Amino acid sequence: MRKKYRVRSPKRSRRKSNSKQKDPKFGTGKKPKGSGRRLYTNENPKDTVSIKYATPADARATVKKVKNVRKSFARKIQILTVMEQRARVAGKTEQEKIAQKGKEAIRRMYKKPSPKKYKKSR
Repeated sequence: MRKKYRVRSPKRSRRKSNSKQKDPKFGTGKKPKGSGRRLYTNENPKDTVSIKYATPADARATVKKVKNVRKSFARKIQILTVMEQRARVAGKTEQEKIAQKGKEAIRRMYKKPSPKKYKKSR
């Protein structure tokens, strides 16, 4: 038996056009399948926390800003980790240590208090 092969008409193409969904006015990054977010772009610049670590004073100011910003615990740790890694690569050990101490301080802020243990009276 011979297999029958289907011949595609040239009018049909496999790719569907995404004319229904328009891309945002700004941002040209890739969009992962099934996601509304785009890679390599800053969709909400107002939401961005800037990182400055040129001097130890700048690093301290950044840590203070990150502590006071209204973001989740994980996001705060992520911001300071980026600062720490960039400072390490730039050879700025003092700023790296400031970022590490800032992360520890944030961890202490979010740590749940342990239940107090009472001594049993006889």
